[in-house]
Amino acid sequence: MKALHIMLCLLLLTIFSVKAQQLSFSKVLKENEYLFSYQWLDHLNQPQSIRFSLTHSALFSRFRMLKPFQNEFAQKTIMRAVKQQLLKHPLNNAQAMFRQKSGKQVIEINAIAAENIAEAQKKIKAMEQVAIKEYYQKNYYQAFTTHDQQFGIKINHRDIANDSINDFKALKPIILDKVAIENIRAVTDLVLSFVQSIPYSPLESRLTSSGSGFNPPAKLLWENQGDCDSKMTLTATLLRALMPRIPLAFIYIDNHAFIGINTASKPGEITVTHQGLEYVLGEPTGPALYSLGSLAPESELAITQGRYVIEAFSPK
Repeated sequence: MKALHIMLCLLLLTIFSVKAQQLSFSKVLKENEYLFSYQWLDHLNQPQSIRFSLTHSALFSRFRMLKPFQNEFAQKTIMRAVKQQLLKHPLNNAQAMFRQKSGKQVIEINAIAAENIAEAQKKIKAMEQVAIKEYYQKNYYQAFTTHDQQFGIKINHRDIANDSINDFKALKPIILDKVAIENIRAVTDLVLSFVQSIPYSPLESRLTSSGSGFNPPAKLLWENQGDCDSKMTLTATLLRALMPRIPLAFIYIDNHAFIGINTASKPGEITVTHQGLEYVLGEPTGPALYSLGSLAPESELAITQGRYVIEAFSPK
């Protein structure tokens, strides 16, 4: 089934479209930075090029602790945080016992009065919720529900993008030397063609892989490859660094992802509306070359049928 999903994802990105082409790629160490150089063909089959530097910190330190979500490890860490909170703020007239049941750590409460048990349960539940939130934020995890109500944990692409923006601000004058910032479409299409030309690696199941295979923006450039979620995050990071006040959105369908940008749509373009804003959709993944407002047929069908989840990526 997983192989079929990967084949379908590759198929929908390649039929009825021109393939992106990366003409050249290099990275060279210069002091504490790496100079990246790219050449590629854009949507009009015109050659484009860009050169920029990324710091050693951006490449190797920013998300060095990022790892796939592991439920057992997460539960142990969260329970340890609850224990520490209970040492600082003991229960009133009740005692908490941490035990292993069916491979999971559970909390049992002993108290004489039922009301004391209820009060203790409420207090521990609140501590647990705080611990979960802090653990997810620290490790860039996010609870996620698919369009067909499947629940799991995925990488928080919005937080990854937000925390990557400063590393890419140096690209703004370089890119805007090629296209005017006033032309949102020209800026977006240049970024889309650049990211589309980077080699594609198949997306593992978003929920069962729990982030395995995901590359944060700088790591994607370092490895010169990325899956759907990784390329979407890189695109959003670049667009936010270039146009910090333009609302963006992440759109997820089964085994694929793309971006939305809040700009005026043209007739025939693919759009979605979320929280009162219309987003024109863009396909960052490649190898198919799609300009803003166009998607692969299977992606368009998923949008038309409402088989998607959208997350706003609003300016800070």
